[in-house]
Amino acid sequence: MSFRQEVSKYAYSAVAVIMALVVGGILIWASGYSVRDAYTNLFMGAFGGTYSLATTVLMATPLLFTGLSVAFAFQCGLFNVGAEGQLYAGAFTSAIVALALSPLPSVLRVTIALLAGAGAGALVGFLPGYLKAKLGAHEVITTIMLNYIAILFTTFLTKTYFKDPGPVDQTVLLPLGSRLPELISGTRVSLGVILGIVIVAFLNHVMRRTVLGYEIEVVGQNPRAAEYGGVNVSLRTVQAMMISGAVAGLAGSVEVLGTLYRFIPHFSPGYGFTGIAVAVIAGSNLWAVIPAALLFGALQSGGQTMQLFARIPMELMTTVQGLVILFVAAPALGNIILRLKNRAQEGGAQK
Repeated sequence: MSFRQEVSKYAYSAVAVIMALVVGGILIWASGYSVRDAYTNLFMGAFGGTYSLATTVLMATPLLFTGLSVAFAFQCGLFNVGAEGQLYAGAFTSAIVALALSPLPSVLRVTIALLAGAGAGALVGFLPGYLKAKLGAHEVITTIMLNYIAILFTTFLTKTYFKDPGPVDQTVLLPLGSRLPELISGTRVSLGVILGIVIVAFLNHVMRRTVLGYEIEVVGQNPRAAEYGGVNVSLRTVQAMMISGAVAGLAGSVEVLGTLYRFIPHFSPGYGFTGIAVAVIAGSNLWAVIPAALLFGALQSGGQTMQLFARIPMELMTTVQGLVILFVAAPALGNIILRLKNRAQEGGAQK
């Protein structure tokens, strides 16, 4: 994509956000609430001070990972709807590994726990990738099914084997040495956000400067031509899903090690699914995942303040957030679905 096309895309996104807020404002006004109070609180809740900014970053951090996970799968023409389940697998594994390695030095313990979470996510991503490559099973169906398996299985393991004594189903609280350091004291904004940015840079380098990235992109554009050119399409499909799963697993790891400090079943409000919207907005540019995640983090952070101080009902607040997603993401989602449809048709023709 040329520089001019990039600028046009981001200009459209900015206009789409404004249009969504205008329509949302009309709905707020029609419902009998003050549009000015609503949007003032939305802005102040997202950007009105150090604590507000920290809350926005905190809420954007898991979306940075899940959005990157889905966006990377897009590079290979794959639609990973399983980031939610991969997130749970990574979160549970990191919590158990961190607790098991308590005698080790803190840095080594946290590093191994993060790697274990990424590995668990990659393992969950491997199965739909393998089924896609070898049997032609559609990754949307298999990843959706694996979401339920991963979420319910980690819940079962927590309740049965790793439950902290007490009425709540959760693991034991992680000791201080098993936690990611806080960047802003008292906010739980952890080193995880820096790790997320580093991984964005790394995967962008992989896609732009390595044979692996080139072949993944070629498979995503045209698998039939890629195979004709000597690319192992099956291998690259599996690898792309495993990398995508690993990044989603890290989302769970960062939440457990940097925010919750324990594994809690059903802790995610849908980070994996919101990550799909983040990835759709970002499109083919992995760097764009960062501002897209911040946008959703700001909507969530500001939305809480809008609900609390402007007395906007939660349903109306969620409608405004949904309008932003609809206006910004709909055209990009249409392009992605069209590309995936074309790839499926090419694969069917090849058979």
